[in-house]
Amino acid sequence: MNEARLEGSCLCGEVAYVVRGEARRFYHCHCKRCRKATGTGHASNVFVDGELEWLRGQENVTWFKVPDAIRFGNTFCVNCGSRLPRWVPELTGVMIPAGSLDTEPSIAPQARIFGGSKAPWSCGGDTLPQFDEYAG
Repeated sequence: MNEARLEGSCLCGEVAYVVRGEARRFYHCHCKRCRKATGTGHASNVFVDGELEWLRGQENVTWFKVPDAIRFGNTFCVNCGSRLPRWVPELTGVMIPAGSLDTEPSIAPQARIFGGSKAPWSCGGDTLPQFDEYAG
């Protein structure tokens, strides 16, 4: 069991959070939506079966949901734009953008997902397994 207490914050420091629960998955996602949301080659996300608590600045948190997306949404700080965690009902857990963490997650990255839509210039070359779709 990977029981976790993960703390994090946004770039400007106005928003802080804690997620308590069991860390289940840690994926690098190469889908087009994650690339657009992060401005990078992939998003690194930790999935926790647990609870999200805002420690400060919840009034500065907003989110965008792509209308036709089943799971995708982008939660962020209205001041600095930093991605923040969100409750994902479809996964019955919390998705944490790993870059927002101030503490180390209890698990290491396990896979790259949506490799079929990976940008040709994106990072790679490691030994993580790669899947063309979401690997739940």
